[in-house]
Amino acid sequence: MEPIDDPLSGAGRYGEAVFPPGRAGEGERIDFGALAYDDITMARLRALGVGPGWRCLDVGAGTGTVSRRLLEEAGVASVLAVDRDVRFLGARTVPGLDVREADITAPDFVPGRFRLVHARFVLMHLPERDRLITALADLVEPGGVLVLSDAVDLTGDRTPDTPYSRVMRAMWQGLRATIGTDVSRVPSYPHLLRAAGLGPVAAEIHVPPLLPGSPISRFWADTWERSRAAMLATGLVDDTAVDEAIRYLGSEECAALSAGMLTAWGRRPGNGRGPEGGSR
Repeated sequence: MEPIDDPLSGAGRYGEAVFPPGRAGEGERIDFGALAYDDITMARLRALGVGPGWRCLDVGAGTGTVSRRLLEEAGVASVLAVDRDVRFLGARTVPGLDVREADITAPDFVPGRFRLVHARFVLMHLPERDRLITALADLVEPGGVLVLSDAVDLTGDRTPDTPYSRVMRAMWQGLRATIGTDVSRVPSYPHLLRAAGLGPVAAEIHVPPLLPGSPISRFWADTWERSRAAMLATGLVDDTAVDEAIRYLGSEECAALSAGMLTAWGRRPGNGRGPEGGSR
């Protein structure tokens, strides 16, 4: 990964300084996020026409839940699932699923063009996201679609001061300082997709409810535990504050908004465009 000039952003990498895949339970943490977001992702992909005959690229595929659902539920022809570490992807294979260990920041990280290029919770961790959006757009065949999903922070200055909001602010700052995670530019994705030559473009936001024991609540509690050192380094919270926030998140006293998932998409001009941005 290239170094970046922003003094608030670290030059580390996701999966190394924080969230190493070899740490026990990391696959389960990823799957909690999948349980919170996969239905929304699949509904959007189906609405865009993804289905039989489509050749798909799933970037940063994680444990492969979206890749497998594309094959098993949407009936696509094939999915190439790419990640820097593919240990979770090999746990359950299905016909039509190909796995490639690759770094998307490398030139020509994958060959060919695809009807669908999908990346979720990937670009927000990479400083060169503008260049990568252009590179991913170049992998979309005419009539195909690029779909990007990343987090948007909903703990602004006017958010009530709670154990949850204090720790979320520390998490975002700690991850930015440690591995370069930056969600501040995620709302610019529609503009960046248009600048990459795609159109029409659109976007939507989904905010899963924070309920005791829900997948998203368990995801955040696990994420805080795994990024605790980065959060403490900010000086915004201490161990007591993190523990209090985890208890708060799991209680009926919790009254907060999860980070949202912004999904933006754009279509490569060419054959295959149907009504409502779908595919004929």
